[in-house]
Amino acid sequence: MEGKALTERLRQWPVSLKNYVQELQMEMRRVTWPNRKQVQATTVVVIVSVFAFAAYFAVVDSIVARAITRVFDFFAK
Repeated sequence: MEGKALTERLRQWPVSLKNYVQELQMEMRRVTWPNRKQVQATTVVVIVSVFAFAAYFAVVDSIVARAITRVFDFFAK
């Protein structure tokens, strides 16, 4: 019984693959792609955001590191 099901699935594989590729092509035709100006604008937003978050986390990390160091120094005495 398992052999028949596997054989049937193997026979259907090329048909399934063809259907998948056709559906993929149809779906890609429906996609609205951003123009160059939109891509540049969103890229700038992403880069600025990354640097802003990096600066924020650097400050927070520095504050937390100092606090932990002070706690350790307090208990080490």
